Amino acid sequence: MRGGGRKRRLHFSKIYSFTCGRASLKEEHSQIGGPGFSRVVFCNEPDSFESGIRKYADNYVSTTKYTPATFLPKSLFEQFRRVANFYFLVIGVLAFTDLAPYTAVSAIIPLIIIVGATMVKEGIEDWRRKQQDNEVNNRKVKVHKRNGNFDYTEWKNLRVGDIVRVEKDEFFPTDLLLLSSSYDDAICYVETMNLDGETNLKLKQALEVTSSLQEDTNFSEFHAMVKCEDPNENLYSFVGTMEFETQQFPLSPQQLLLRDSKLRNTDYIYGVVIFTGLDTKVIQNSTAPPSKRSRVEKKMDKIIYLLFCVLFTLSMVGSIFFGIVTKDDIHNEIMKRWYLKPDDSEIFFDPKRAPAAAIYHFLTALMLYSSFIPISLYVSIEIVKVLQSVFINQDIHMYYEEADKPAHARTSNLNEELGQVDTILSDKTGTLTCNSMEFIKCSVAGTAYGRGFTEVERSMGRRNGFTNS
Repeated sequence: MRGGGRKRRLHFSKIYSFTCGRASLKEEHSQIGGPGFSRVVFCNEPDSFESGIRKYADNYVSTTKYTPATFLPKSLFEQFRRVANFYFLVIGVLAFTDLAPYTAVSAIIPLIIIVGATMVKEGIEDWRRKQQDNEVNNRKVKVHKRNGNFDYTEWKNLRVGDIVRVEKDEFFPTDLLLLSSSYDDAICYVETMNLDGETNLKLKQALEVTSSLQEDTNFSEFHAMVKCEDPNENLYSFVGTMEFETQQFPLSPQQLLLRDSKLRNTDYIYGVVIFTGLDTKVIQNSTAPPSKRSRVEKKMDKIIYLLFCVLFTLSMVGSIFFGIVTKDDIHNEIMKRWYLKPDDSEIFFDPKRAPAAAIYHFLTALMLYSSFIPISLYVSIEIVKVLQSVFINQDIHMYYEEADKPAHARTSNLNEELGQVDTILSDKTGTLTCNSMEFIKCSVAGTAYGRGFTEVERSMGRRNGFTNS
């Protein structure tokens, strides 16, 4: 018994040694300090002058599609990528000219309502993403303050060089360098399902020189300097050295604990923050939220193109006929369409400028026949998508009871894609299987336990003429 009666657990002392996770100072470690390997971390000194001048990223992470500054331009770009919206924008601009057969307000108001409603929907969905980000960024973790005292702080407040204590079944808030754990041989088990989908636990082990730091008070005077590779997206590589007590010790991926992985089967670990926020490997692997469009929406655009071709043809044929008739309005000083006053008319009906009149008539016809293209179709689709998202979120059959997770639609843009999956490609069968074990039967000291039948018993039964189920 040591340290206030707490029993130390030596997990693999006799069959496991620190040499398994020990790296060499040769080869890759010789690049430390050069291009791509220039990161320097002052452990337990996040407030030092040297740490401050390096201006490392904070630990706030955002997965939102927009920011207050980019919402308006990016959202407008998204809306006018749709063919119908762009067409009605052009029609709305033409409505302010003398060519319009109706008032400009009647053309602009419907477009503003439709685009505005869709932008509001996009804004609400992105605001919900921000709320989820805040839930993650506001998670609490114990961090060393001073004199060996640890206190809870939010993830977003962590800085490079902080010493944190992560408890069992908690997620790692940043990319950490493992210093010690609740086991004397400084090992810990990590679940990386959020990173690579693997459910089997990974074994990590700290350096032998820091394995004795198993109490909060041990960190009151702890200082070390880590030199390692710059932030990158490779999840399975890490090159660095730790300078501790005037000696240098090589570091490897065996000592690196990645953000969003979880501590399992280990009471606690101590680690120093190496990469934060956008510099963490999981964020380096992520991409900006893309602008996704469903097959239905793309097919709608093709239909709009077809309708526009029909509209263009109708307007063109009508304008050509209009130009021919207008040119023939005055023949031998006889006015055929006298009610249009062709002898004293504006350019729109001037027989002397019939080609120009035909062009103006073509633009007027495009506006007059604009109802041929159903702008309300997009409104109907958006309403259906929103209602589908509501039904998905409230569907009791999609609730996963074991993990207490309901279905949650983060965006409504791709709802219609859910029922159109026809091919699944997998690198291995384990990705699609459930790793679970079911007790059938066992024998202990000659006594059989369990009512099930093993494959051997089934075979023996069939040979003897019995049918076991």
